Amino acid sequence: MIIFKSINKLNKEVDFKANIGFVPTMGSLHNGHIYLIKSSKKYCKKTLVSIFINPSQFNKKKDLKRYPRNLLKDIKILKRLKVDYLLTPRVGEIYQNKKDRKIQLNKNDKIMCSLFRPGHFEGVLAVINQFLKKIKPKSIFLGEKDYQQLFLINKLIKKKFNVKVIPCKNIRDINNIALSSRNILLNKKDLNKSSFVATLLLNFKKRLKKNLLFRNQIPNIKKIICEIKDIKLEYLEIRNKKNLTKKFTKNNFKIFISYYNKKVRLIDNF
Repeated sequence: MIIFKSINKLNKEVDFKANIGFVPTMGSLHNGHIYLIKSSKKYCKKTLVSIFINPSQFNKKKDLKRYPRNLLKDIKILKRLKVDYLLTPRVGEIYQNKKDRKIQLNKNDKIMCSLFRPGHFEGVLAVINQFLKKIKPKSIFLGEKDYQQLFLINKLIKKKFNVKVIPCKNIRDINNIALSSRNILLNKKDLNKSSFVATLLLNFKKRLKKNLLFRNQIPNIKKIICEIKDIKLEYLEIRNKKNLTKKFTKNNFKIFISYYNKKVRLIDNF
């Protein structure tokens, strides 16, 4: 594996006319990331992984400082997976000026996470925009766990770039918890609470698929979740998985949730 700390050097030494898959990450790699990387290795000739903790997508400096970091462990994982290239750029190389740090959302896109984390997706879109302006992969691999993020990045790329977006399924552990770098901040009791929430919503989804009238149970589901100690619910919504509107059928919906488990913010979709 060749490690690049500079995008300029990467572009000089790597031929992006070849079939190169790009997996952008913020590090603290887990099995969800590994699935993305393996997917890239399966479909592309070469794989480029980036590790860049993007300051523009954090609303609070405390959250940015708390975000888990373990570059040496990440490098070991990437070498074991036989990744071709790793990019670890500096903030100053990604963002040359303040205008680069945010891309504005349309009013219709200011739903769910964008309501509770103003500026977050603007920062996510900005970093993807900068990466794809500076490097030219054939494909980008993104996880469905961050489904709203995937939806917005897809819209951006369709407008501006000739890059294929390849979505990869949400990976869960044996307790139904969606894998996230933030899970490392939770103890066993906290993880058990998240397991209960995930299992509850997976079962709720099965009922909804049989009969959409079960959507009337949303207030009861919210009440059950809010009664769990140290759990603070932000939102629980059912939306059309193709356009994220509230018009859906039993064949095209997803359940979206965001909540705090103690001080750790978690998102999921089912």
